[in-house]
Amino acid sequence: MRVEHAELHLIGARESNQDRVGIEINDTSTLMVACDGMGGHAEGERAAEIAVQVLARRFGTQPHPLLDPLGFLHLAIGAAHQQIVRLGLGFAIEHRPRATVALCLVQAGSAYWAHVGDSRAYHIRNGRILARTRDHSHVELLVREGVIQAGQAASHPMRNFVESCLGGEALLPEMDLSLRRALKSGDVLVVCTDGLWGHLEDADIAAAFADPAANLHESLQALGARAVAIGGTTADNCSAVALRYLE
Repeated sequence: MRVEHAELHLIGARESNQDRVGIEINDTSTLMVACDGMGGHAEGERAAEIAVQVLARRFGTQPHPLLDPLGFLHLAIGAAHQQIVRLGLGFAIEHRPRATVALCLVQAGSAYWAHVGDSRAYHIRNGRILARTRDHSHVELLVREGVIQAGQAASHPMRNFVESCLGGEALLPEMDLSLRRALKSGDVLVVCTDGLWGHLEDADIAAAFADPAANLHESLQALGARAVAIGGTTADNCSAVALRYLE
């Protein structure tokens, strides 16, 4: 499997970076992960770090290519959730560490993704978004029900209210898993935290990867810098992994 990949790590206007991203590549499969430690909760940075580590370790111990990609994603997220729950046992329930996550598995010319919360995965082809995840958030629900327009979500007073996350209560969180998505050469996959997409339109993200000859690392860095610049003094940690499928 031939791929080009890049990572983005920007602190934004925050004092620390609670995001963690990672990518694991072998001869037949690739796993991309973006995780956001939730602000206002204890050990958010540690929660994101644990999630990425657990997911990478699970991926590394499996035979490849994976026989059951969606089963792997479901069980791996459950394992990460359990580890973060254990981390928070010494805290009051409202302060326990929590994190959001988006991960994407690529193998055999296909992509499979899963997410919890408002970290996202995107599938981009020829400068157009073919599909993306839908946030587990209050404003996403309002948009889907037609209460507000998509353009109003970024300024809505409950825009940071996430309805599902890793950690906190022991009950397995709500998660969404995609069906198999067939890839074509030149397709771009992105997993990212809300610090990237929160100040951008979907069209901005798609346009950043429209040129198949452009350097993927440079395209991703420029997109992240734009998101942080727009965010200004409110810019969140901005993190992502991008992958261009070449075969």
